[in-house]
Amino acid sequence: MRQVIPETNPDFMKKRVFERPDGFYWQDLDSGKTYGPFATLLEAENDMRYSVEAQPEPGETVQEAENEIGIADWIDPETGEPAEDQVPHIEDH
Repeated sequence: MRQVIPETNPDFMKKRVFERPDGFYWQDLDSGKTYGPFATLLEAENDMRYSVEAQPEPGETVQEAENEIGIADWIDPETGEPAEDQVPHIEDH
């Protein structure tokens, strides 16, 4: 069985994580902006990962992004919440 090694996101090459006495921080090397403190290294890395992955693709619409992550495109008029997966959408005419 061949092990698949995931590729490193190119944006991670522009960031670094470091520790100070009050916690862990990560820094965007392009902007020089520092984020933190975080209680653990894992929290700092997760925040760094979220900030990279949360960026929309150029030209991507909100609806395309929602479809990609599986958000329902029909909003229940009574609750204002997205429709549940198990409830079929029946349009009223």
